[in-house]
Amino acid sequence: MFDRTNLQVLANHARAAAENMAHTLHRTAHSAFVKETQDFTVMLMDRSGATFAVPMELGATWYPGLSYRRAIAMVEDYRPGDVAFTNDPYSGYVATHAPDTHLWKPVFVDGEIVAWTGGHIHNTDMGGAVPASLSRALTEIHQEGIRFPPMKLVNEGVFDEMILRIMSTNVRKPDLNIGDIKALVGALNTGERKIQAMVRKFGKAGFVEGVAALLDHAEAQARDVLRSMPDGTWEFADYADEDSVEANPCRLKLRLTIKGDEAVLDFTGSDPQLGSSLNVPSGGDPRHTMLLVGVYYMLYTLNPKILLNTGLTRPFTCITPQGSVLNPVHPAAVGMRSLTCARLRSVIFGAFSQAVPERLPAAPAGNNCIVNVMTTDERTSRSVIAAVNPVVGGGGAMPHRDGTNGSGADAAYLKNTPIEITETETPVEFVRYGLAKDSGGAGRWRGGLATEMAFRVFAPDSRITARNRDRSFFRPWGVLGGKAAGLSDMVVNPGTEHERRLGNIDTAVLQPGDMLEIRSAGGGGRGDPHQREPWRVAQDVRRGYVSAAAAERDYGVVLRGGEVDEQATERLRARYQPSATHFHFGPERDGYEAQWTPAAYDQLHVVLDALPIHWRFFAKTEIFRRMKGRSGPEGVQAAFDAVCERFPELPRPRPIQTAAE
Repeated sequence: MFDRTNLQVLANHARAAAENMAHTLHRTAHSAFVKETQDFTVMLMDRSGATFAVPMELGATWYPGLSYRRAIAMVEDYRPGDVAFTNDPYSGYVATHAPDTHLWKPVFVDGEIVAWTGGHIHNTDMGGAVPASLSRALTEIHQEGIRFPPMKLVNEGVFDEMILRIMSTNVRKPDLNIGDIKALVGALNTGERKIQAMVRKFGKAGFVEGVAALLDHAEAQARDVLRSMPDGTWEFADYADEDSVEANPCRLKLRLTIKGDEAVLDFTGSDPQLGSSLNVPSGGDPRHTMLLVGVYYMLYTLNPKILLNTGLTRPFTCITPQGSVLNPVHPAAVGMRSLTCARLRSVIFGAFSQAVPERLPAAPAGNNCIVNVMTTDERTSRSVIAAVNPVVGGGGAMPHRDGTNGSGADAAYLKNTPIEITETETPVEFVRYGLAKDSGGAGRWRGGLATEMAFRVFAPDSRITARNRDRSFFRPWGVLGGKAAGLSDMVVNPGTEHERRLGNIDTAVLQPGDMLEIRSAGGGGRGDPHQREPWRVAQDVRRGYVSAAAAERDYGVVLRGGEVDEQATERLRARYQPSATHFHFGPERDGYEAQWTPAAYDQLHVVLDALPIHWRFFAKTEIFRRMKGRSGPEGVQAAFDAVCERFPELPRPRPIQTAAE
C-alpha cells in the first residue's frame, strides 16, 4: 500500500514526467500556435486510458480529466513502438474538433501494457472551407477539414508515409502539421522513458497500484470540496451572442444539484444542436472532459493543492440530452466548440457562485479569440498562414483581489506571441497591442481589463479568421454588487471613412493598408464599487485602467488634478443605492430577457423537444423570426403555431402543451 508520503513521491515523479513531455514538444514544435501560444496537451494515462498526470507549466489546461478509453479500443494489436492517432470528433470522442490531432502510445513492460502516453496539438490548418478550418458559418463537419478515425500512425517505430501523404495533400500548410505531429511523437517517447523509469523505481505492480491510488486521491479531494458546500439546487443560464449566421442567441442552461460529496450537472433546457459549428461533441459521456473544464477550475480555485487527473471527474455526473448543443449527432459541425465551452464554463461558474458566493469570483471575459491570417509575404512571394495572437480578456474579480488583466482565469494558458516573432514570421504590422481602458467590470474588486490588438496587412485579399468571437452583446456578469464588464468588438479601419464594425463575424478579407482592430471583453466586477477605496480608484486612473469619468460614474470617486476630492466623493457616494441582486448582467441581457423570459424558454423546449432532432434548429430559427411584438410562453406558442401554418411539413407527433400545463 502507498502511504501519503510515497504517494506524493509518485505524484511528483508523474508530474515531472509530464513536464518533461511538455518541454520536449514546446522546444521542437514548428508552428507558432504550438511553440508560442501553446495550444497543446500531454498526459500520462493508466492502462484503461484515464489521465493520471498532466503538466502545469506549459500547454492547455482543459484535459486533466480526459479519458482515451473509447479511442484506444478502436485500434487493434498494439505493439511496442506503435503510436495511434485521430482528429475525428465523432470517433471515440477524444478529439473535439478537426484541428486537434490526438496521439497516444502504449508503454510496455515485460510484454504488457502498463500505461499510455498521449496528447494533442492544435494544427494550424486541416483543410476544409476556410483557412485554419474553423468558422461559425460552417454547417456540417465535412466542411471542417480532413478527418482520420483512430488508426496507427507509427507502426513499431516507423511512420506510415501514406497517412502523412494524405494529410499533406489536404491541408494548407503541411510542413507545419507534420512538424508538430513529429514533435508530439517525440514528447510521447519522452513520457514512455519516464514511465519505464518509474516502473524500475516502484516495481511494475507498485507502479500500477500507485497510479490507481493517485486517481483515488484526486477523487477524495474533489469530494472534500463538495462536502464543504451546502446541499441544494441552483440554476443558471448564459448566452453565446449568436448561434449561427442567423444571429440568434445560443442559450446554455444548468441545474446544479449538490448532495453530500456528489454533484449532478443537468444541462437539460440548453439549446438544440445548431446549424453552425458551435456544437460540443461529448458523445453523451456523463464525465466528458469538455463538459467539466469549469469544474476543474472551480475545484482548483478552492483547493490549489488538488491533484489534476481523471479522479476529479468521478463525483460529477453531467446530463446532456442527445441532439442538444452539448451532445450533437453526426454530421453536426463542431469546429467552434471552444466558444460554446467558454460559455459553458461561465454557466458552471455562475451556478457554483450561488452555492458558495463568498469563495468564487465574478465571470471571466469568456472569449479567447484566436486570430489567424492567410496572406502573401511580399518579401518572398510565398503564401503564409499563421496564428497572429490570441486576444483574451480579463479574469473576473476575486474575493480578495482584482481580476487578472489581459489574460485571466480560464483562458490564461493561451500565451501571447511576442510581436517581434509574429512580424518576422507573418507579413503584418502591429499598430497597437495592450490593455483596454474602462473594460473591467466595476466593483469593490475590479474585473480584469480586456486586451485590444490592431494590425495592418500589405497584400491583397488577405483572409482573416478570428474564431471564438463572442461577448459583443451579452456581457461577462458581475456578482454581489459588482458590475458587468465591457463588451468585445472587431472593427476594420477604425476611425476612418472606410470603417466597418464586424460584430461577431469571425472572417474578413482585408486589402493592402487595411487595419483590423480586435478587442476582447473584460472580467466582471465583484462587490459594491462604492466600497472600493478611493486611493485604489485614483491609482487605476493614473495607470490608465479607468478613466476619470468612469471613476466618478461607476465608483463615485471625484478626482481633481489626479487627486481624490474627498468631500465631493463623500457627497456623491452618499446618494448611491447599492444593488441587492447576486448578479449584474448589464442592460443588453436585461432587455433581452424581458422578452425571452425563463418561462418563454421553457415553452420553447416544450415545442422543440417534441420534434425530430434534424427539425429543431430550423424550428427555433423560424420561431425567433416570428417573435417580434411577442413575449413570454404565450408568444412562443403563437410563433410556433405560425411556423406550423407556414410549414405544414413540420412534424407534430403529439399535441403541444404550454410549459405551465
